Order: sequence, then structure tokens, then C-alpha cells
Amino acid sequence: MLLYDSPVSGNCYKVRLLLAHLGIAYERRTMDVVDRSDRPQKLGGLNPALRVPTLVLDDGRPLAESGAILWYFGEGTDFVPRDRYERAQVLQWMFFEQYDHEPAIAVVRFWVAYSGRPEAFADRLEERRAAGHRALAAMDRHLAGRDFLVGDAPSLADIALYAYTHVAHEGGFDLDAYAALQAWLARIAAQPGHVPIER
Repeated sequence: MLLYDSPVSGNCYKVRLLLAHLGIAYERRTMDVVDRSDRPQKLGGLNPALRVPTLVLDDGRPLAESGAILWYFGEGTDFVPRDRYERAQVLQWMFFEQYDHEPAIAVVRFWVAYSGRPEAFADRLEERRAAGHRALAAMDRHLAGRDFLVGDAPSLADIALYAYTHVAHEGGFDLDAYAALQAWLARIAAQPGHVPIER
């Protein structure tokens, strides 16, 4: 199994984190997050969006988008609840991550820490940071009195949202005001099989 990957990408890290928890071996091929000029030849036949992560299964079939890859490997494990409503809640939080959280937290982090030209995005930074804080506040409210996002054990929702939340400070997000969120981050990092992101 081959993972087209970027060490700093939270979307790729989600996949690596789940595979580490599940003890699944894979090969990695690193892609640049800034210079994407080689993506058409490397990913063109595998992923029409030319994004990472892109996975090639042992039988040669490709699979793209972090959420889809998480679901593929998570289904049938303890990371996907058996209860129908809780499964839908996991999906709810995964959709929240891609629609509200990632477009703010991940985008600002990229602009500030990895683009090499943060000044080019200065006019949009305030609005994206405000959106990021709304997403963080929503998570903090939900996590007050809870250990995990859904149910009593870590799920794909926790994997998906941990990835960019725990590096939000790289985009200038101060997490000090979010006590429940910080406690949750510590709980996820303490889970057996946890691996850190690479920077």
C-alpha cells in the first residue's frame, strides 16, 4: 500500500495517525505542499483533484480525500461506533472539520507557516482567524463535560479534528481560552499507538 503524503499536512497526518493506531504498514511517497508542479504526472491518474493524501491500495485501486480514507480503514474497528446515531455523529464532526474547521485553521496555518509568503494573504487573515476561533469555540463547548467528541471512546471524529487543532498555534491561534479543548488534545495524544505529526 502506497500513501502519497506530505509530512506537514494535517489531512495526511490524519491518515498516518489512524494507520498507526491500527498497526497497518504502508509505504510513503512525499509530495511538496508548496511546489505542486509534479502533481499532474504523479497523481493525475489516481486523484482528479491532485491532492494529498492519495492512497493506492495493494490491489492498485486509488482512494483520495482524507475523510474517505479514514472511513475505509476505520469501518469495522472501534473508531467507528456500532450505534447508528453515533456513526452519524462521527460523520457530522468529520463534515464540520472539512467545512468549518479546516478552511480556517489549516488555511491560516499554511499561509503563515508554510507558504513562504505570508504577506500575500494579510488582507484575508483576520476573517479566516475569526472563522477558526468560531470552530474552536464550537468544539470547546461540545467537549465541556465530555472526554471525546462522540461516545465514550476515541472515534474517527477525534482523529479528524485532532490533526489541525493540535497545530493551530502555528497559524497564530491561541488555545488558552479553550480549556475543554486543551484537555481533549492531551487525551488524544495520550492514546496508545499515538504518533506525532512531522514538521
